[in-house]
Amino acid sequence: MPAQPSAPPQPFRWTLASRAGARPDRLGALTEGADPAKPWYLPSLTDCAAKVLARSGGADLCFVGRSLDSMYDLLTGAFEGSSWDGELLRLPVSCTSDRGWTPAMTGRFREHLASVGLDPYALARRKRPVALVDVVFRGNTFDTLHRALAAWIEESREPWPVIRRKLRYVGVTQRGRTSPHHWRWQQDASRPWVRTLPAGNVVNVSLDYGTWTWFGDHQPKVHSSFPAIRWFDENAAEPWHHPSLPAALSESLALVGAGRTRAVRDGLVRTLAREPGFAGRDVRALAAALRRR
Repeated sequence: MPAQPSAPPQPFRWTLASRAGARPDRLGALTEGADPAKPWYLPSLTDCAAKVLARSGGADLCFVGRSLDSMYDLLTGAFEGSSWDGELLRLPVSCTSDRGWTPAMTGRFREHLASVGLDPYALARRKRPVALVDVVFRGNTFDTLHRALAAWIEESREPWPVIRRKLRYVGVTQRGRTSPHHWRWQQDASRPWVRTLPAGNVVNVSLDYGTWTWFGDHQPKVHSSFPAIRWFDENAAEPWHHPSLPAALSESLALVGAGRTRAVRDGLVRTLAREPGFAGRDVRALAAALRRR
């Protein structure tokens, strides 16, 4: 068994919910000056999060970048203290393109993947599948991710037939037409890698335009973007204190708190029950964990 590499420096983010033995951080005065957060998009986010859980087949979730930090916050609150034994992971890197990457950058990206159990050795031996989740416009981030993973898997000679069953992608897209002729990123002929995975392992969940653009373009974030040019910054893991931090933390705390409520957990269960994937044992286990928390 290869030695587990230490995690490379990543943007610091406060722990806001108890999960996997971790206790919430004490934030002190970090939210001072922010208006009380009132997430206007909570119903849309709750519905979308439940569909992500269902369409991933109850897999562990790994949120890529920062765009869906709000979904991560909501679900950490919802599953806090529950019997669900799955994982909610974050891969806080920006990787919309690998053009211009040096060998050192490629190596550092592999370290980031390994830090959340996405190295070939760990993927081949996973007990549960893992779904990479991100907002999707054109699908470039997933292209980069899969290209890097495929090259690493080939070099490592780990069994692709095993790994392909463990690996899933869930794109949160802007809601559009339901016509079968509507363009969908994963059906583009330029993405042959999608067809190397089992049917149903690359799926979408749509989100209304206002919420989708809020998460992807306008929402204050707790930490800054983390593209390849910053992966070797000595101060990458230091907390980022910036004018929008009180508002960003206040919003994150409000979502964790909302996830803890019976109303949100019941809303997640209702949407789960309407999804075709609810017939699967792992998805039903999610609903049971939310009910019994």
